[in-house]
Order: sequence, then C-alpha cells, then structure tokens
Amino acid sequence: MPDRGGGPTGPRRISVGRPSRRVRTLLMTLGVLAVLAMVFVMFAGFWTDWLWYRSVGYSSVFTTTLWTKIGLFFVFGLLMAVAVGVNIWLAHRLRPPLSAMSAEQQNLDRYRMGIAPYKKWILLGVTALVGLVSGASAAGQWRTWLMWVNGVDFGQKDPQFHLDVSFYAFDLPWYRFLLGFGFAATVLGLIAATVTHYLYGGLRITSPGARATSSATGHLSVLLGVFVTLKAVAYWLDRYGLAVKSSDFKATGNWTGLRYTDANAYLPAKTILFCIAVICAVLFFATLWRRTWQLPVIGFGLMVLSAVLIGGLYPAIVQKFQVQPNEQAKEAPYVEKNLKATREAYGINGTEVQEYQGKSATEDKTKLRDDADSVASLRLLDPNVVSPTFQQLQQMKNYYAFPSNLDVDRYTSGKGADAKEQDTVIGLRELNLGGIPKNNWINDHFRYTHGYGVVSAKGTTADQDGRPVFTESDLPSKGSLGEYQQRVYYGEKTTQYSIVGGPQKEIDYSDDSGEKTTSFKGKSGVNLSNPMNRAAYAVAFGEPQILYSGAIGEGSRILYNRTPKERVEAVAPWLTIDGDAYPAVIDGRIQWIVDAYTTTNGYPYASRTTLGDTTADSLTAANNQRAVVAQENQVNYIRNSVKATVDAYDGKVKLYEWDTEDPVLKTWKKAFPGTVEPKSKISKTLMDHMRYPQDLFKVQRELLTRYHVKDATTFLSGSEVWQVPDDPTNKTGDAVPPYYLSMQLPKEKSQSFSLTTTFTPNGRDNLSAFMAVNAEAGTKDYGKISVLKLPSSRTVDGPKQVQSQFNSEQTIAESIRLLRGGDSEVEYGNLLTVPLDGGLLYVEPVYVRGGGLKYPLLRKVLVTYGGATAFEDTLGQALDKVFDAKGDTEKPPEGEKPPEGEKPPASEDPTVQEALDDVQQAFDDGQEAFRKGDWEAYGKAQKKLEEALKRAAEAQADVEKREAGDGKPAKPSVPGEQPEGGTKPDAGEDGAKGNSP
Repeated sequence: MPDRGGGPTGPRRISVGRPSRRVRTLLMTLGVLAVLAMVFVMFAGFWTDWLWYRSVGYSSVFTTTLWTKIGLFFVFGLLMAVAVGVNIWLAHRLRPPLSAMSAEQQNLDRYRMGIAPYKKWILLGVTALVGLVSGASAAGQWRTWLMWVNGVDFGQKDPQFHLDVSFYAFDLPWYRFLLGFGFAATVLGLIAATVTHYLYGGLRITSPGARATSSATGHLSVLLGVFVTLKAVAYWLDRYGLAVKSSDFKATGNWTGLRYTDANAYLPAKTILFCIAVICAVLFFATLWRRTWQLPVIGFGLMVLSAVLIGGLYPAIVQKFQVQPNEQAKEAPYVEKNLKATREAYGINGTEVQEYQGKSATEDKTKLRDDADSVASLRLLDPNVVSPTFQQLQQMKNYYAFPSNLDVDRYTSGKGADAKEQDTVIGLRELNLGGIPKNNWINDHFRYTHGYGVVSAKGTTADQDGRPVFTESDLPSKGSLGEYQQRVYYGEKTTQYSIVGGPQKEIDYSDDSGEKTTSFKGKSGVNLSNPMNRAAYAVAFGEPQILYSGAIGEGSRILYNRTPKERVEAVAPWLTIDGDAYPAVIDGRIQWIVDAYTTTNGYPYASRTTLGDTTADSLTAANNQRAVVAQENQVNYIRNSVKATVDAYDGKVKLYEWDTEDPVLKTWKKAFPGTVEPKSKISKTLMDHMRYPQDLFKVQRELLTRYHVKDATTFLSGSEVWQVPDDPTNKTGDAVPPYYLSMQLPKEKSQSFSLTTTFTPNGRDNLSAFMAVNAEAGTKDYGKISVLKLPSSRTVDGPKQVQSQFNSEQTIAESIRLLRGGDSEVEYGNLLTVPLDGGLLYVEPVYVRGGGLKYPLLRKVLVTYGGATAFEDTLGQALDKVFDAKGDTEKPPEGEKPPEGEKPPASEDPTVQEALDDVQQAFDDGQEAFRKGDWEAYGKAQKKLEEALKRAAEAQADVEKREAGDGKPAKPSVPGEQPEGGTKPDAGEDGAKGNSP
C-alpha cells in the first residue's frame, strides 16, 4: 500500500537536462510551423500554376492534366502497393508453424524477433514506398492515357496486319505501359514473397530437409506463372511492334517497319514463342496441384532455348543466306511500303518533281534581264545579318534591343490601284534589362517592364549608304503600319517577371520633354492584391519583397511566362512548338504568330527522324540553341496542325485549328475540349501574315534527300541520295537555312511567297535539286512542295561552288580586299537561288561592318547566271552586267517614294527636278514651322533643305558629266580607287562611306 503521508516513499528522482514545459511547447510549436512551411512551399507551386492558367483562360488544361495525373497516381500506386502487400501478407500467412533446428534458422530467429513488434509498420512502409514510386511513374504517362482513351481512327491501315494506324499511335503505347507495369508488379511481388518466405522458414538454403515448403512452392510458382503469362503477352504485342520497330538499314539509315527477315523469320518466331510461353505458364500454375518444380523448370528452360534459337539464330540465318545474296529483290516490296508510309506521314507525298535543265536556252539577254525583275522579289536585306543595323539606327535607348535574327513578312505598300505586296524585314524593339541605367529590384521588375514599337524595312532595297529603307521607324514608331498598340510586354527576349498596373508607374520611353510613363491596363497576369497570392509568389519566385513591398498595391499584377513559345507550350503541352515565332501588326495589335505541331512516333513503316538534329542549321548553331524545343524527340509523323497567336501587349493566347484532317489533333481536341478554335475563326488580316513554318520545311527537306525517289530499286541502290548543303557564307560546316522570298516557279503565272532551299548530291558540291514550298497561307496552293531536279549527266554549280567562284574571281577578290581595308569587316548575306528560264540565278548581298560602330551596311551585290558573274553597287547594275544589258538600272515601283527625310534607294539616282522639288518642300516646311514658332521642326526642315540642295548639286554635276563624257558618272569601278583626275571621296562615320554605292 502506498504511504499516504506527506514524505517521500523512496529515493527522490532528480530530472537532469529535461526541458521545461514552456520549452517543450516552444519546440513543438516550431516543429509544427516547420511542417506548415514545408507544406506551404509545396502548395505555392501548385497554387501559382493554377492562378496562371486561370489568368490566361486555360484553366481546363490545368485541371484536366492535374486530375489525370492524380487518377493515374492513385490507381497504379494502389495497385502496386496491393500487389506487393498481398504477397508479403500471403507469404507470412503461409509460413511453417515450426522452424527447423539449424544454425541458419537460429540466425533468422533473431531477425524475426527483432521485427516482430514492427511488422505492421514495415508492411505499411514497404507498400507505401513502392506505391509512391509506381504512382509517380504512372502519373508521367498522362499523355499516353489521354491519347488511348480519346484516340480517333486515322482511316489508314498498315500493310502487314491491316490494323488502323491509330492502334499503333494510340493503343499500342498504352498496352506496352500496362505490360511494363505488370512485369514490375510481378517482379516486386516475387522478390517480396521470396524474402518473406525465407525469413519465416518457407525457403531454406542450408537447413536439412526440403528446400521449400509446399505452400511456398505453390505461391512462388503462381507468381512465376503470371510472369511467364506476361511474357507471352509481350511476344504477341512484339508482333505488332515490328511495324514500328526502328533499325539501321544501310540503304536508308534509320529504318522503321518490317523487312524481309522481320516478316519471314521474326514474325513467325514471335508467334511460336507466344505459344511456348503459354504452355510454360500453364506448367507453372499446375504446381498448385503437383507441388513439384520439375515440369515448370523444364518448360522455362525450353522457352529460353527457343528464344535463343527461334528468336535469334533463325532470323540471323535467314538474313545471312536468303537476304544478303539477293538483297534488292528480297527487300524491294518492304521498301515500297516504307516509301509510301514515310511520304504520307511527313506530308511529302504530294511533292511535285520536275526535270530542270539548269541552263537557259534563251539567247535574248534583254528578255532574260526583264524576266529577272519579274521572276522574284530578290531580297537584299538579310534578316539574319542586319539586326545590328536595326540596333544601331533604331534602338534609341539602351534598355531596348532587337532579336539577333529578324523576321520576314509581307506588308502592302501604296494605296488603291498602286497597292503592292512587299517582302518586309521586321523586328520588335523589346525590353533589354542589360541596358537599364541602374539595376535594382524596382527598376528591373516595376519601372522597366516592356519594349516599344515595331521597326520594319523593305526587304528588296537599301538607301545609297547601304542602310535599310525603313517603312516603320523612330520612337514612337511611325510609318506605313498605321495606328497600333506599340507596347511590347510579351516577346522573345522578355524572360523575367514584371509587376505592373499598381502604384508604381512604368517607363514607356523618353524624349526631349522627359520620361513618358504608363500603367498596364491589360487583364493578363495574376492579381497581387490578395495577400495569399503575394505570399505564394514570394515563395515560388524566392523573392520575399513581393510579400511586403510598398510598390505593390491595388491593381498590381505579376506577368511571367512571357515568351510566345513558353505561353503556347504551357497552354498546349501536347504540342511541339516551332523554333521561330514572328511578330505581325494585325488589326491595331502586335501579334506573335507561333506554329505548332502534332507528332507521334507510332506511324507504321514510316522512318523516324530526330527533330533537334533535323532542324539544326547554321543559324541555330550560331545562336547555340535548337530550333525545336523537343531536341531529342524521335518522330515519324508530323503535322502543322495548329497556328497560335500571342498578343504582345496583354499576352492573350489563341489556338487555331489549321489541319482539319489531322487525327492526332482530333484526339487532343477530345481530351481538351474548347481549347482550340476552328479554322473559320482566323480573320483575313491574320491569314495574310501566316506562312509555312520553317521547322516543318527543314524536316521535310531532310526526308526528301532520300524519299524523293519512288522506285524501290533506285532507293536501295542509293545512287540518288541528296544532302542539304553546308551554308557557303560561313565556315561552321552547318546546313544552309531555308529562305523566305516571293518568287515565281516555272509553269506558274505569278510570284508567291515561298520558302526555298537547295540540294547537292551526297558527298559532292554541285547542285542536284531546288526545293520550294508555297508559303502563302490562304491560297489554294499553300503547302504545295515543288522540286526542280537537275540533270545527273552533267554538273551544275551548287551554292558552295558559286561562293567559291565569287571569292576566286580576281576583280571581285580585289574589291573584297579593298572593302576589308582598315578595320572594316565583310559579311556575306543570304545566297538566294532563283530558277530563271531553265537556268539558276544566284544573288548574294555583301555587307561591310566599318569603323568603330561595327554594324553591317549593304555595299555590294553579287550576281551570277550561266557562268557570268557581276559584283556591283546595286542589284540593277549587277543584273545589267550579267545579262549584258544597258540603260536604266532598277527603279522603285511607279508612284513609290522613299519615306520622308530618307535618302533614295541605292538603285535610284535622283534627277535635278526631283532634288529641286525636295528643296522647295523643305523650304515650305521651314517657313510653316517659323510662322508657328515650332523651332524644333524648323531646325529639322533646315537640315532637310541643306541635304536637298546638296543632292541637287550632285544631280546637276552628274548631268554635266554624262553630257561631256561617256554617259556614266565619273565614279570608281573598284571601291576605294580614285576616279581619274579626281580626289578620293571623304570617309563617313563608319569609315567606309567612300566605298558606298
């Protein structure tokens, strides 16, 4: 009985180092807070993603993807946990009641006793672990699940099994996933059961007596029977997998589909192995009654031996002794299937191949000279060269910048009957954070938030100093594009988040009157007025100032995922995005146009290609990036099924159906209903700026190097294999990029906006073919691929040889050397190839980076045709020389004048009357400004007056020289050379003006 007195009943316990209740409470509180913080960090990523998708109007994409992943995670995670847990429980349940008295069992007794109190926890821990891993792996298969459950028929059947292509594209990948999951569950269950049986004495290694109890034998035999059954299913699916199997084939490279050995050896072998595996599985299941391993082991050994002999040795014998002695005859029927399927899968089955002589039969050079003006709008302004020129002349502020590669589009110049479509080089003046005067968090994310304005120039000409003839320029931009929203919040160079629309004003631009500010009025971005949203973004972006900064207030919105490519990828994760988004001014807004593709690698018999490798060229290599986001993706079917737009001001994303027959797109539209708008919703103004995508063209041209051949015998011989030539304008060894220009192909009646490239024979530099696709969206011939095939009986110079001819001709080489004088650098522009009257006209602009500014100016034009070469100041002069023509050089279209304040194009020498008209106009403008007291305008008018007077004097001098001399101005024929009896021209600001046209 305890002592009920007040004294102690025994020794007093003294607590040493035990924390007080207050400390324990504090520690517990800190622990709870730490857990809550970890949970909030995980929640922040989910919550910000949800807010972003809701802000762009594609919350259904987020929820569909999320619920699909969650469903797969729980279903397959639970299945795996049950498979492993049930086998552990069953093995424990079937343990023998007594263990044999042996050293082995005595050692195991210690482990059994050690884990006895924790058996349930161990079971739960193991099953939870395998369930989590398996669930996470299954969640990654959400695309496979959605394609399987929503798949639609292609309406085409494979030639071997006569199944719809959708079986291979949508069904087979899901069946293979299920099969792989079944193998994993069976193997893990087998391992777990074996370990449990051994631990509890059902299996013995060194103990006396039987090595396994009958219960353990039956349990493990059933699991092995399930494994062999799955192997039988695998053999059966492998039969169909042969139709999409990749292999190396010396005639074609990466081959897909059945060949002779596959159809006549592997296919029957897989059928036989399927039957053997079924019999072997039955023998394993029979051990439930026979309780012996003898027959199952014999059956399993027979299956393994059959796999080696029937599945390996027999096909090798067929290949060695039947195929190789007569390969072409044996493989021809299968090559024909591959040819047909590959051409259909890549959309090149409608390619029109024409024989082309490669030399002109016309002796009338005057006609050829006239045809040269009408056959193509020869683009002298290379969008991949002139970005530094745009930067120097139109950057205006250091916090603006242009992309390194500009874009080519079509815009209409002139009005009414004089309206004419003009190839135009265009770029946006985007935000450049590296040029901000002072970098800090407020400047980087609140003050400098957007770019400003479009800059565009005529693609076919330059002014007399080699500068672009701008059709839209200055800050704010003005010119031929009219009124439009000029602020660029979303662009290719805009990779950092901004917080806009709140109390902090944003900088538009600055001029003589000071800074112009604005506040974002769009509805994109996520509202930060909510403290929870601010906390989530502070965690997600690792920026605590978002939580407490006074610069964030009512109306503040955070903009991120701001490049067009990022936004389209996010709202349509099932699409592959083209590497070149391009801007266009449409209905008063700047819209980024983004081409997107649906792909699969399950098209039977169609050969595969790796997108990253196929779309790489000298431009993507120079930028150190791939043209397609999915670098390693191997595909054997591709369609430009979606055209997307991203508004440069508010970031609004729209997806438009483009290929209305594509079954892959139809499948994804079923999975994500309402996300893709019908093609009929594309406005005419938007359609006018859509074009054939570059990356698709690159994939198709790579396939056409081999698949332009339709005859199996020729295909197998390899005699007609082509290659995409290296870019002759640089020494990187990378493929020449395709070029956009308006041109007229043989048998066509007018020019069309096209995307072009050339081919050379494999391993040689002469030309083998010219390829073009009609890139003008909305026309009946859009997407029509034309190939002009050159004769193989004689050689026609290819791009590399033409470039070599340019560089080796003595007079041209000397001119180039003089252009490189001082610290100037010569840079070659795009080498354009244009079919002309049976021959090929090559045109290449030559730029000079002179002086300290180091931006390229167009100085010369190289032209060659039929062996004749010219290197002149203007395209017109070069064409005149090549075709031995005399008279006026190229002139701008009638009624078209250079923009006000700019010099006339290099191809146009102003007349005295034109110059005097400019003098009168400048004088009148000055008088008007004087009367109004507008001294800034008056100063500009006086400058224009001075320039006009100078042009008038020069024009009068030219007239006098023509009358006194041979009809041409006294001008050096080689840049830098002094005219006879004259003096050397003065150097301009770039150190090379004396060499200007």
